[in-house]
Amino acid sequence: MVSTTLLDSDAASLAQAAELLRGGALVAMPTETVYGLAGDATSDAAVAAIYAAKGRPSFNPLIAHVCDMDMAASLVDFPPEALALARAFWPGPLTLVLPLRAGAPVAARVTAGLPTLALRMPAHPVARALIAEVGRPLAAPSANPSGRISPTEPAHVLAGLDGRIAAVIDGGACSVGVESTILAVAEDGAVRLLRPGGIGAEEVLAATGLTLSAPEANAGIEAPGQMLSHYAPRGSLRLNVGTPDPGETLLGFGAVEARHNLSPSGDLSEAASRLFALLHRMDHEGVARIAVSPIPETGIGRAINDRLRRAAAPRD
Repeated sequence: MVSTTLLDSDAASLAQAAELLRGGALVAMPTETVYGLAGDATSDAAVAAIYAAKGRPSFNPLIAHVCDMDMAASLVDFPPEALALARAFWPGPLTLVLPLRAGAPVAARVTAGLPTLALRMPAHPVARALIAEVGRPLAAPSANPSGRISPTEPAHVLAGLDGRIAAVIDGGACSVGVESTILAVAEDGAVRLLRPGGIGAEEVLAATGLTLSAPEANAGIEAPGQMLSHYAPRGSLRLNVGTPDPGETLLGFGAVEARHNLSPSGDLSEAASRLFALLHRMDHEGVARIAVSPIPETGIGRAINDRLRRAAAPRD
């Protein structure tokens, strides 16, 4: 085990974190979506350490995080549709899966052997400042043990990875609260939705005129967040519940009587920002059976329901 240090987000702390990352260590960093477990994406050893710290399956690719378009363009090829998406939503909660550029300085484990790379430019200023300080792309899946609840606060990271990673940068609570939307852009310009997230299909259409298609059937794992069981608390989940059964604890939404309520006013953005924090709280309280109120399947509600369905899926 290593001693995990909690760092501030000032310039001196970011310089210390960057030194750790350049030396091959792992540092959890804040983003607007969830905390990411950052490692040098150009280092095979650092990327292998990410998989080991999380207990992550090697076939599940990682997202490389960049601080600007120059760094992004050194790693992937941008079809015109991808450029339009980047101009509209970067920096922000959008990941683009694009053809890997020949000779791109990315460790092979980042792509899990695929000819594409998942790439994101986060909106959180601390994340972008850290990437710029390191001067290299950072591979950064969610900073939690694989398959468990994603972290949106430093305490969530420490609860799962204390002693396994070098440091956690305290950037406060994440504002979006669910992981990024992932879109695959093919060389012919077709755009497929691989994972719903902080940006909805309606926003993509309004900003770019692009219509999203569904993932190809039987395509396998093309990007993070596609495993059937994921984001899971220790307790079981039952979804779309109007009235909880005896022994169940309600995770509410809207005007329902619940001690744990994602948004009493029915605000989906508030619900997204509170989802993982409330699941962590229920874990801490030892809740064994969670009943979840119905969540509208619109906007960011699609991302919330995606995470809940995977959290409720049968576990190996």
